[in-house]
Amino acid sequence: MREEGILTGGTTPEDEVIESGLRPRKMDDFIGQGALKERLAILIEAAKGRGEAIDHVLFSGPPGLGKTSLAGILAAEMDAQFRGTSGPALDRPGDLAAVITNLEAGDVLFIDEIHRLPRQVEEVLYPAMEDFQLDIVVGKGPAARSIKIDLPPFTLVGATTRVGRVAPPLRDRFGYVARIDYYDTADLSSIIHRSAAILDVDITEDGSDTIARRSRGTPRVANRLLRRVRDYAAVRANGHIDDDIADRALEVFEVDAMGLDKVDRAILHAIAIKFGGGPVGLSTLAIAVGEEPETVEDAYEPFLLQEGFLQRTPRGRIATPRAYEHLGVEQAVVESPQGTLLDE
Repeated sequence: MREEGILTGGTTPEDEVIESGLRPRKMDDFIGQGALKERLAILIEAAKGRGEAIDHVLFSGPPGLGKTSLAGILAAEMDAQFRGTSGPALDRPGDLAAVITNLEAGDVLFIDEIHRLPRQVEEVLYPAMEDFQLDIVVGKGPAARSIKIDLPPFTLVGATTRVGRVAPPLRDRFGYVARIDYYDTADLSSIIHRSAAILDVDITEDGSDTIARRSRGTPRVANRLLRRVRDYAAVRANGHIDDDIADRALEVFEVDAMGLDKVDRAILHAIAIKFGGGPVGLSTLAIAVGEEPETVEDAYEPFLLQEGFLQRTPRGRIATPRAYEHLGVEQAVVESPQGTLLDE
């Protein structure tokens, strides 16, 4: 049975409930992303001044950085209802129609993974975003007819981890497109302190800093590690978390000083050792570590690339000298193969 990494593995229903409880509800409670918050505050204040709904907003960035939280905050700041769904859930135009016709004036409709919307659903969404009209075709063949339904002004907030896969006609209909960046250690430490207070966890400043440094710049990871360290502290340290307890707990859960977990290290080991440093294609690499290619590409590679542990080339993935240094092995001098890879 395949083991998932603690940092990017799937969440249980209990985890989802806890994460929902840790989400900030107001802009003042949202830590980090200062420039983005300032721009959103301007959008909110301007829309309130005109008595209108906020223009449609698209958030992009890696998972766990707060896209869903910011969508909820936009709704809360506008005193509007928040309606959430996802791209894969809207399989047919009728699914979108069922959701969108229940909106009231000013409501915020949040579509997660919007890049996964089917094309036929996107086409129904275009007039809804631009003209607040829903154009539905009823029936088939000669008996088919088009029905236009007027919609109240609403705000569509989309979230995507792959903005390049959002169709240009859809992307161009958003009034504001924002990228959410990774967080620095100071902001993550503040987030951990806020979450610890909500969870009633006793933690020192040094303890939160230790967790923050291993959180991959991601609040979701920081909160997940906090819960695991809390579990360790409850069993081994009377519930108190300082830097020593946090360090020991993260060692037990196989999260190293750079924030890499078991799967991260398996990826680096496969490229550096099994495949002689690369290049190696994505599908081959995914098979070698027992993960799906999309999981490797979306969940693990961004952080490894950002930290300089691997490089992506047209011919495949290559381990960097830093990867060898982190693994504690010598870099082999291997001539680059001249043939083509089976996959990329």
